Amino acid sequence: MFKKIIHRLEDLLISPAVNKPADKPKQKSVISTYKEQTGNGLFSTIFNKGNYGEFLSYGKLAKLPGYHKALFNIYIPNGKEKTTEIDLVYIHETGIYVIESKNYSGWIFGDEKSQNWMQTFPNRQKFSFYNPIKQNLGHIKALKDLLPSLETTQFTSVIVFSERCELKKVTCETKDTYVIKRDRLSNLIAQQIQESPKTLEAPYIDKIYNFLAQYQKVDKSVKEQHIEKIKGNVTR
Repeated sequence: MFKKIIHRLEDLLISPAVNKPADKPKQKSVISTYKEQTGNGLFSTIFNKGNYGEFLSYGKLAKLPGYHKALFNIYIPNGKEKTTEIDLVYIHETGIYVIESKNYSGWIFGDEKSQNWMQTFPNRQKFSFYNPIKQNLGHIKALKDLLPSLETTQFTSVIVFSERCELKKVTCETKDTYVIKRDRLSNLIAQQIQESPKTLEAPYIDKIYNFLAQYQKVDKSVKEQHIEKIKGNVTR
C-alpha cells in the first residue's frame, strides 16, 4: 500500500500545477500547490483519507490543457447563517468544475433522488451518508450566489469516489452532473474541455480565484462551527 502511495507521489511531484498563458509555463509540483493552499504537508496529506483523496483528484487535473486554477477546502456561506465546505473547485477556461471527493471503500449504492446513500462491506456492515449529488448541488448554489455573473451552465458537478470502492446501482441523469471513480476523472474533464467552449478568460479566472481564496484556510473556529452544525442537522 505504502509503495503505491510513493509511486503516485513521484508521478505528481513533476506535474505542472498551473498552466499559464506564457510561452514557458512555470512548472510547480502538485504537492507544492496543495501544501501552499491548504497548509497540509506531505505526511498530513497521505495519512489523512480526505486530504489524500482531494490531493489525488487534483493530481489528475493538473496535467490537463488550458489555463486553470484550483482551490481546496473552501468554506463559503450558504445563505442560512451556516457554511458549506467544498473539497475542490477547478476553475478552467471552459467553466467551473465543483468536485466532491469521497475516498470510500466498499460497495456504494444510491441514486440522485434518495436522501441518503449506502456504503456496505463484505462483513455486512452498512453506513449511510448524505446523497453527494444533493450535497454538491448545494455547493454549486452557494458558489452561484457568490458569483452571480456566472451562468448555471458554466458549473459542472463531479462526485469522485476512490478506486477502492465499487459503484453498485448508482444512477444519475441530472444534467452536468457526474458520479465516477477517480481513475475516470482525467478522461471525463478532458472530454468536457474538448467539447465545451472557452467562456472564461485568464484574467477573469484570476479574479474568481482571488475572490474565492478568502474562504480558504479559514481559522479553526470556523471549521469547528461547520462540524457542529453538521452534527446538529444529523441529530434533528
